[in-house]
Amino acid sequence: MDDHPAEPEVERRAPTICTIGDLMLDVIVLPTRQLAADSDTPATIRFTPGGQAANVAAWAGFLGARSRLICVRGTDVSSELAARSLARYGVELLGPVLDGRGGVVVSIGDGEGRRTMASDRGIASMLTPADFERAWVEDADVLHVSGYCLLSEPMAEAAIEAARLAPRRTLDLASAHDISIVGRRSFIERLEALAPDLVFATEAERAAVPEFDCTWVIKLGPDGARFPEGHYPALAVEPVDTTGAGDALAAGYLVGGPELAMQAAANSVSQVGAMPSWAARAPD
Repeated sequence: MDDHPAEPEVERRAPTICTIGDLMLDVIVLPTRQLAADSDTPATIRFTPGGQAANVAAWAGFLGARSRLICVRGTDVSSELAARSLARYGVELLGPVLDGRGGVVVSIGDGEGRRTMASDRGIASMLTPADFERAWVEDADVLHVSGYCLLSEPMAEAAIEAARLAPRRTLDLASAHDISIVGRRSFIERLEALAPDLVFATEAERAAVPEFDCTWVIKLGPDGARFPEGHYPALAVEPVDTTGAGDALAAGYLVGGPELAMQAAANSVSQVGAMPSWAARAPD
């Protein structure tokens, strides 16, 4: 006879994940063959909401978390389309609406899993410390910061101020190329002021800030990822579009750890666009 009755099950509370950064409109271009100059090339083309912080918020909501995004929105058609689409994922959209153009990113795939992007940030980088409320950050379980926030002012100041209020801070680095443009020393100074508890990065991005000491998640593309818990291989799927796969991985890890991170990344590369497809079943 068991003298130790089973402990009652405690319902796990869904985490609240607050992201800060961009809400963009992504134009995904997947040519059927190499682009030909002065000619027409057939392609799959999709318009979807995007932006690193928005992608993480959408995937977090899709995976069962309560999610919110702090950003600046424009008043043009692209901004309205992106905001309306993001609401489908249950993301609480916070921050000012300013008169002007929202950000647009054109992502062109090469058919081999690589992509080239052309970005027009519009007013997306105009967030200031006065544009958010303390409660948006303080009552969240984690503040996830897009590394693109740290590329320019006043957005860097806004992200650093928000991080001071957060119980836990995570960051996804900007591209190594962008870090080199800002200057490694200046970027690291902003990193140190932000003081993240965990940083997501590719190997190239990690190498761009070698002096910065932190706990890392290193995204290895088709080779999976290295987490604090160890290396996890990528799941075997047929890649369609790699746009936003790293954002899906970050959201999965914040919601449920490495296993959910790898499942979310696999779901992401199996579809067109950076945000979850409702055709894909959210992992249990």
